[in-house]
Amino acid sequence: MAEIIELKATDLAAMLCSRVCHDLINPVGAIGNGLEVLADPTQSAMADGAQDLIANSAKHARAKLEFARLAYGASSTSGTDIDTRECERVARILFDIEKADLEWQVPLILLPKHKAKLFMNMLLIGTTAVPRGGIVTARIEGEADAERFSVVCIGDPEKRQKTLMPSGVEALLAGNPEEGVDARGIQPFYTGLLARMTDMAISVRLEDGRFTFTAEPGAQKSAAPIGEEPAPSEAPAADGVVEPFSPTDEKSA
Repeated sequence: MAEIIELKATDLAAMLCSRVCHDLINPVGAIGNGLEVLADPTQSAMADGAQDLIANSAKHARAKLEFARLAYGASSTSGTDIDTRECERVARILFDIEKADLEWQVPLILLPKHKAKLFMNMLLIGTTAVPRGGIVTARIEGEADAERFSVVCIGDPEKRQKTLMPSGVEALLAGNPEEGVDARGIQPFYTGLLARMTDMAISVRLEDGRFTFTAEPGAQKSAAPIGEEPAPSEAPAADGVVEPFSPTDEKSA
């Protein structure tokens, strides 16, 4: 098994920031272009089009920012739990600018912050499986602390839209892409990191035009007898050593 890539906290932060900037540069640039048209008296005939461009681009920028706030950052929510109603609100804003439709089958529960972030990042990966339209079904099942997540994506057969396996996603989720990690692949890599932090076993598959992404309690947690805590690690960190934030640090943050 290939070794999991470890990133320094500074490198992880830089790549995630680069990803957010990449998502925002086009809509923000379009807003600027629209404002330039409105400010130019010689282009008054294009004013209506410029206003539509500004409104649509602002909508896209807001959706990207709302998602990044919840899926990448700490969010403004208090404590360590996130209400799934907030997840749904952000998800629907995102899908308002996506070509696929969202089916939300998630109960009203509180999720630990990192599990909520994992679920939202799974949802984002799901959108890349049906880039030209289809249905993305988001589902959470199971008891508290033993939740099972699934994101199922199906392209629209009437429009002959294919369902895809997102490029390189399996290796990035596993944390061991052959060519390393860059800003382009940081989002699925970060998703895998969140899964390891929360002890969730994840898998992706594409069968019969259906992309399925699942996450369920990992082997370590599920192996512990009911009512007992998992055994502590046999290899504690060396005294006085603070390691950089890495994918193998499952219980950090």
